[in-house]
Amino acid sequence: MLRRPDPARLITAIGRFASRERDERDERTAAWLGVALGVSFTVAFVTGLVSHFMQHPPGWAVWPSRPVGLYRLTQGAHVIGGLATIPLLLAKLWTVYPRLWQWPPVRSAGHALERALVFPLVGGALFQLVTGLFNIAYFYPFPFFFTTAHYWTAYIVYGALVVHVANEWAKVRGLRPGRAGADARPTGPSRRGFLATVAGACGLVGLTTVGETFTPLGRLALLAPRRPGVGPQRLPVNKTAAAAGVRPDPAWRLAVTGDVARELSLSLADLRAMPQHVARLPIACVEGWSAEGTWAGVRLRDVLHAAGVDAGARVRVESLEAGGRYRASEVDPPHWHDELTLLAIGLNGEPLSPDHGYPCRLIAPDRPGVLQTKWIARLVVHGS
Repeated sequence: MLRRPDPARLITAIGRFASRERDERDERTAAWLGVALGVSFTVAFVTGLVSHFMQHPPGWAVWPSRPVGLYRLTQGAHVIGGLATIPLLLAKLWTVYPRLWQWPPVRSAGHALERALVFPLVGGALFQLVTGLFNIAYFYPFPFFFTTAHYWTAYIVYGALVVHVANEWAKVRGLRPGRAGADARPTGPSRRGFLATVAGACGLVGLTTVGETFTPLGRLALLAPRRPGVGPQRLPVNKTAAAAGVRPDPAWRLAVTGDVARELSLSLADLRAMPQHVARLPIACVEGWSAEGTWAGVRLRDVLHAAGVDAGARVRVESLEAGGRYRASEVDPPHWHDELTLLAIGLNGEPLSPDHGYPCRLIAPDRPGVLQTKWIARLVVHGS
């Protein structure tokens, strides 16, 4: 006659199995991994906030146009560091999973709360890394908007991390030579060997990704969605003219309207007749990749001055693209006054290709790639 399985005995058996591996997954290993994860998550949180507020600037924040490569640096660190965190997080989960099977599951109300707070930390961290990985691969199997979900989940994860660190700090401080469990000799791989393996895996992921923004290592960027120098006019693109539904129009004109002293309607020939300037600037995208190009065109401030625009005005740059969340972008005074901000009509010594925004696109220092509006149709000026 079969006996009904006893859940308590089952969990106890699993706990005994886990305890046999406890030497390998000792407290000190978990503590070192936790410190590394804390640093990694802090960098990701800070650079993620920079990315979000630059891409979706709140009313109180006006970002500077210099240094030129600030967004390139912060977003590259965010994505490349996030990818390198994946092996680190998996190693951390491997070291602590025996705790999931401890019996009894909770020992007090405080212990129950402590265990409950682990779920948003672990679940949120996995959510951030998995959806972030999908985003840089341009794969969206989920129904929600990635940017919004990624942004708000970051607060949950980091808040849970702060609480977890505060709770675990006393335990970590107690792990000193001579304490129980601190100097246990592992029966499997040594602590140092295990940590070295994890560090090597993180370093390998970083090495095979960093080339997407650090051009000298571009050939090693095997895990990167884009590589410098690969694409039309030797510069990558995310969205082609065909994907945006934009076709070259011989009758194209650039309209400058809104709060202006004089409305303008400029043809491509009119732009070419204005003083031309060249700027070496990167395209830096939210997916972490970036690449520099030599852009040629008219300074945005020259066009706006010709229209009699107030020095404190903001400019809405609108695209020929019919739809999309980023078919238009706002340009604040620090950027449109900057001499490097161009209405570009050429790239790398050639006329601008349709995939890079022909007949005219915005290129400015220290802006996310989605805000470097392509296929410009209108400049709409409004008050500050």
